[in-house]
Amino acid sequence: MTNYQAVAAQLVEACMKAGRSPADVQLMAVTKTVPVPRILQAIADGATLLGENRVQELAEKRPQLASLLKGGCPQGRGACGMHMIGHLQSNKVSKAVQHADMIQSVDSLKIAREISKACVKQNKNMPVLVEVNMGRDPNKHGFFAEQVHEALHEISTLPGLQVQGMMTIPPVFDKKSETAQVFLQMYQLFVDMRGKKMDNISMSILSMGMSDDFELAVAHGSTLVRVGSAIFGNRY
Repeated sequence: MTNYQAVAAQLVEACMKAGRSPADVQLMAVTKTVPVPRILQAIADGATLLGENRVQELAEKRPQLASLLKGGCPQGRGACGMHMIGHLQSNKVSKAVQHADMIQSVDSLKIAREISKACVKQNKNMPVLVEVNMGRDPNKHGFFAEQVHEALHEISTLPGLQVQGMMTIPPVFDKKSETAQVFLQMYQLFVDMRGKKMDNISMSILSMGMSDDFELAVAHGSTLVRVGSAIFGNRY
C-alpha cells in the first residue's frame, strides 16, 4: 500500500468513526516542493485533487498534469484539479487565476478584489474559499470570525468569484482538545453562514485538517482535508 492509499484508508476510517459517509470528505494531496514524477504516482494511486502553496510551482506543474486531471471528479464530488492554497500576494494573483481551478486562500478583501479584476480580464469564473483565522493566530492570515459575515457579503458581489465555502488552519497547540475547539467553532461558523443563504454563496466546502490533525477535523465537520507530509514525506 502506498502512502496515498494509506492516508485514503485512514480518511475512510475517520469518516466511519464520525458517523459520516466517506463520500462527503475529499482528500487533497498537497504538492509543495514535490517533483512531478512523485505527483504522477499519487495520481496513479487515486489522487484527483492537488494543492499548491506557491504560484510559481502551480504555474510550472499545471501544464504537465492538466491532461491527467481532466477526467473530472468521482460522482458526487465537487472539487478536483489543482487548487491554490497558500497566501497570495497581489503581484501573483493574475498567474494564480490563470492556472488554478480554485483559490482556497482568500484572506482579505484586497486580495478578493484583485482576484475579481484578474477574472474579469481573463474572462474566467473562479471558485474560492474564504480563509478564516479562527484561532486568531498572529502568524496566520484570514478574517476573524466576527468579520466573516460582512466579508462574505462583499466578496459575493465581486464579478468572477464564486464563493463555495471556507478554510481555516488552527494554531499549533500542545493539546488536541484545543485544536478540536477551533475546529468546532469553525464548523459552527460554517453552518451559521450556510444558513444565511446569501446570493452567489454555496457554502458547500469546509476545508480544514492537515497531516497531523485531519482525523480530528473530520470528526468536527471538515469536508476537505489537505495532506502533504503524510503522503509525500517531510519537505523543505
